[in-house]
Order: sequence, then C-alpha cells, then structure tokens
Amino acid sequence: MTVPFALTVLAYALGTIPSSYWVGKFVFGVDLRTVGSGNLGATNAFRILGARAAVPVTALDVLKGWVPAAIFPLLIPGAPYGWTLAFGGAAILGHVFSFWVGFRGGKGVATSTGVFLALAPGALFVAVAVWSAAVLATGYVSVGSILAAVILPAAIALTRPPGGAALLGFASGLGAFVVWAHRSNIGRLMRGEEPRFRRHEPHEGAAK
Repeated sequence: MTVPFALTVLAYALGTIPSSYWVGKFVFGVDLRTVGSGNLGATNAFRILGARAAVPVTALDVLKGWVPAAIFPLLIPGAPYGWTLAFGGAAILGHVFSFWVGFRGGKGVATSTGVFLALAPGALFVAVAVWSAAVLATGYVSVGSILAAVILPAAIALTRPPGGAALLGFASGLGAFVVWAHRSNIGRLMRGEEPRFRRHEPHEGAAK
C-alpha cells in the first residue's frame, strides 16, 4: 500500500504545477491571476496572451493528467483499478487546488482530458466533439466544458472502456465537480456577463 499511496501524492504534486502561471509570468511577464478572469487555465491564457501561451499551457495541463493515469499504474502491476482512478483524481485536484499559487488553479478540464485520454479515449472523443460543437455554437468555453463533463458518463456507458462501474462512477463525480468549479461562470452566464471565446487585445505588460 505504501507505493500506491506515494504515487497518489506524487500525482497530486504533478497536478499542482501551475502551467499557466509559470508560462504567463516567466515567459510573458504577466501574472494571469490579476488579469482577465483571474483563472489559471488555458482559456484565460488565450484571452490575455494568445495561442503562444495557450498551446503550451494546454499541452502541459493535459500531460499532468495523462502521466499519472497512464504511467503510474504500470509501476504497480496487479494493483486494484481504484488506484488508477486515485492517481487521476489526485492530479485533477492538484490542478484545481495548487499549493504553488495559494491553492488556486484552473477548472480541471484540460487535466481531466489527460486522465480520460489514458483511461477512455473513445468516450473522450465524444466529449471533445460535444465541447467543440457547443463552443462553436455559443462562443462560450464554459458552456462547452460543462456539457462535455455532463455527457462524459453517458459516453463511457456507450463505449464501455475498461474500468466498468468504477470508471463510470468516477466520471459522474468528476462531471459534478466540473459543474461546481464553473459555478462563477454559470452565474455570469445567467447575468449575460460571461465573456465569449476570443482573443483580447495583447496585455500591455506582456513580453514581446
């Protein structure tokens, strides 16, 4: 039990790496906590700094979820599947509650994408298709993220990846968590104040 527990702690630590904060601060000279939505995710990075920041931030955040879910289980062959879910869940929680930045972080969508890329790629494809269609139709990333999180359990039930009921329960809990993480977005959507997905003017403090 010692090794799986240590790997769970390591998965959380990996998840805490504040990709958008470090890319924004050390590459562009901008603290993304103080501009735009203040969220340390790829969407705010794109709005403020453009694709040059958002692409590496997204890639790193996805990798933070994929490595614990895909690689860590290989280190403990024969361990119960629940440990695989624990690794993925710990990475997601680390991303959302990063001790590097005062237990603030992103909404967990990209890191969750990495986890399900490892555990249920077919279901993830369905969820990404829903996300893309929703963002294109509405212009709101938050709407796409919420719908994708809600549809993911159904996609898992449809595609039947390994993991069975445990994975389905994990996805259902994650869906509820993602909706909760977007509670401020839901409030802004209801008030008509949610910003659409588009690049803002370059931030004046950003490094050229």
